[in-house]
Amino acid sequence: MFLDEVRIHLASGKGGDGVVHFRREKYIPRGGPDGGDGGHGGDIIFQVGPHLNSLAPFRRKRHYKAEDGRSGGPSNKTGADGEDLLLLVPPGTQVRVERDGELIADLVEAGEQIVIMPGGRGGRGNARFATSRNQAPYMAEKGEPGAERWIYLELRLIADVGIIGLPNAGKSTLLAAVTNARPKIADYPFTTLQPNLGVADLDGERTLILADIPGLIEGAHEGVGLGSQFLRHIQRTRVLIHMLDGASQDPLADFSQVNAELALFDPELVEKPQIVALNKIDLPQVAERLEDLSRSFQAYGHKIFPVSALARNGLRELLFAALHALDQLEETPDTPEEVPVYRYEQTPSFEISRDPDGAWRLSGGAIERAAAMTYWQYDEAVRRFQRLLGNLGIEDALRQAGVETGDTVRIGEHELEWLT
Repeated sequence: MFLDEVRIHLASGKGGDGVVHFRREKYIPRGGPDGGDGGHGGDIIFQVGPHLNSLAPFRRKRHYKAEDGRSGGPSNKTGADGEDLLLLVPPGTQVRVERDGELIADLVEAGEQIVIMPGGRGGRGNARFATSRNQAPYMAEKGEPGAERWIYLELRLIADVGIIGLPNAGKSTLLAAVTNARPKIADYPFTTLQPNLGVADLDGERTLILADIPGLIEGAHEGVGLGSQFLRHIQRTRVLIHMLDGASQDPLADFSQVNAELALFDPELVEKPQIVALNKIDLPQVAERLEDLSRSFQAYGHKIFPVSALARNGLRELLFAALHALDQLEETPDTPEEVPVYRYEQTPSFEISRDPDGAWRLSGGAIERAAAMTYWQYDEAVRRFQRLLGNLGIEDALRQAGVETGDTVRIGEHELEWLT
């Protein structure tokens, strides 16, 4: 089943915990600290799968989590890294934090990758905290929590040529006639409920990737009918074949209506080269009006290509006209904006608030991660966390806010008692 929009929840792996351990061997009474570091949490990676053409694999599963890193061990053994989670997406997938939010990545090329959610770093073992003044530290770090958030995926099909037109103009019949695609075809509007892709072979040397876009009606740019959910697929195409129903009462009015919807949705769409195909030329009443229609369209700068998608007449000339229009464009197609590897926001800012029971609430990505990475059972680790509060200006901020001795201060899942 075709699916071009999906919202999924991603969680990268937590870093493994560093450990507190001391070397214990016969005849070596003071072996010193040898607690190892934890492993790195698994990343979540998106990769373009060239054979995919839909987001359907994400239909049944919406939550994805990478593997956590393993804890360190004695003898300075570093824990194993968590396994990365690789998710395949079709070419043309855009990744956003919300439906209309910040663009994180625009994945187009086959094999292209982006680390969408990096895993947490492993915590340091006590061997890393040994100094000349403190040769036996009872302190280590827990692994950094992984990143976690909802991500919105949107697919915009990539094709050389988009086939547009009103419902029942013969778009699907054309695609089926020139490619191996097998779209649903019937004599009523809105037969095509999803875009279809096909590859046309031109003399065994050149190929064209064609996309049959569902029919557009008045108000499509506002979502009327099948609406804007399919208009975005036209944005990826470089040339348009505009199919007109030759048996329509006014093909020129149909042509204007579709172009008006394109312009209202995205003004750049009407700037794309359009090859105008007048379909159903095999019908006598259409053949009789061909000359008049040709003159009418020529007055607006468009040449008509008479075709019969059903009888497969005139299709070769139509496809080579589309190929010629492609060749006239610049050799380098529009390329997506460069998007760096996405990193979950990590800012040192913090906020102080009060919970309903009067306890103080300290919020902020950096300080919450630091609290989660602290071994609260070790006094040295607690003192290190207190120094961090001072370095970040949090102690002064809490005092200015009115914190008093004995008050409860909550940081993430941890609850502390304030002492001056």
